[in-house]
Amino acid sequence: MKYDNDAKQLKYRVLSSVARLSYEEQLSEHMGDIPYEIIPGPQPAFRCCIYREREIIRERVTAACGQDLPQQESGQIVGVLPAACEGCPINRFNVTDNCQKCLAKKCVAACPFGAVSVTGRGAYIDPAKCKECGRCAAACPYNAISDTMRPCLRSCPVNAITMDEYRLAAIDYSRCISCGACMAGCPFGAITDRSSLVSVIETIRSDKTVYAIFAPAIEGHFGTANVGQLKEGLRQLGFDKVVEVSLGADATAYHEAQELKEVLAESKKMTTSCCPAFVDMIEKHFPKLEPNISHTASPMTMTVRYLKESDPDAMVVFFGPCVAKKLEIKKAEDSADYVMTFEELAAMFDAKGIDVEKLEVENEQDGSIKGKNFAVSGGVTAAVEAALKEEGFDQAVSCVKCNGAKECKKQLMVMNAGRMQEDLIEGMACEGGCVAGPGGVEPVQKLMKNRQKLLAQADKRGIKENVHEIHDLTRIKMEQRA
Repeated sequence: MKYDNDAKQLKYRVLSSVARLSYEEQLSEHMGDIPYEIIPGPQPAFRCCIYREREIIRERVTAACGQDLPQQESGQIVGVLPAACEGCPINRFNVTDNCQKCLAKKCVAACPFGAVSVTGRGAYIDPAKCKECGRCAAACPYNAISDTMRPCLRSCPVNAITMDEYRLAAIDYSRCISCGACMAGCPFGAITDRSSLVSVIETIRSDKTVYAIFAPAIEGHFGTANVGQLKEGLRQLGFDKVVEVSLGADATAYHEAQELKEVLAESKKMTTSCCPAFVDMIEKHFPKLEPNISHTASPMTMTVRYLKESDPDAMVVFFGPCVAKKLEIKKAEDSADYVMTFEELAAMFDAKGIDVEKLEVENEQDGSIKGKNFAVSGGVTAAVEAALKEEGFDQAVSCVKCNGAKECKKQLMVMNAGRMQEDLIEGMACEGGCVAGPGGVEPVQKLMKNRQKLLAQADKRGIKENVHEIHDLTRIKMEQRA
């Protein structure tokens, strides 16, 4: 796998090395060699010196082995790599050449902290006094004060990124929704997710039965590899059985349609529940709206329940582009045992020398086209509407499709104020849907081009028909949301 992003490439190389050593049962013996293999020296490739570069790799190995990073709360998934964080030594507000040294000095008057003064060269902002409130920039009649936010701060939709006393990034976990936007936004790759890679490979090597399930977003992330090839690739990694989560998406759509009918009958409002970052946003930032969250389990949990109904002792590993899923499984006892990203899956394929696009197997399909499209913005609503239509439900349903965490936040504010007119909110924390998740492999434009070709081969069965054929998932209680 070759990324055009050096930060992602380094992360991938670490994951691949850890996976290879884990499969060879040599991780504990050779873990310390990884920084020297990736950064051989003697000249640095990216940072000030090879010693810092190797320290960053050591921190990445720590995360890849599932251990907590410094300052990362136990049990949390997203953390900061201290050695990788540049501290972004930029002052957020800076005076530009547009400054006219005007007599009104509105910037000086606007600052409540005495950080702004006027010199012979124009206005000056003292970074030691500046609290980054932005009042000077708003007051300037010439727009002469620029606002340059740190990328991690700008990317976070819930203001969970802060700075410590050394100007390094820090995460306020009481606000964090684990969406991974900061991971994608940091140009130094200084924020990363903790991996279950080693635990999963150890479980595969044990005598336990281990199943793999993968998100509907997978098609297009591994080139033109179809579902059958991806399933065979996972079996070659050591998994006993592989199932598409789009199968569980069909069940989720069916159950959510039944639940929505009940909500409409009571003239209430509802939100979807399949995006864990969106659900976390409601629970942490709009707790009054918790009763409005759909009680239907996510497609991942639906699929796990299906598998464990026939084999309760089996271990189930979910693969997807979502980081927040790694926290979702902690909320329910009957969800997946491990969650891994497509990045980690690509590293496992690399460690075992598997090229899924070259595997010659039949294309096995589990879910319907509607279930597969849970992965894109608007796909959940389309599936629920299709399920209602199959049931003969002809009442009009209005829905707000929130594409990205910022849109989700705006609409939840409207709902929280009691001003929402629509019946349903579909919340997707990632712009474009799950396909654009931070744990993905391919850029969105490229994967969507591949995905369109692959979806032409998708199952054309109806949602209700598919749900009936998968061991009657409709018996699973809706209120057991994970």
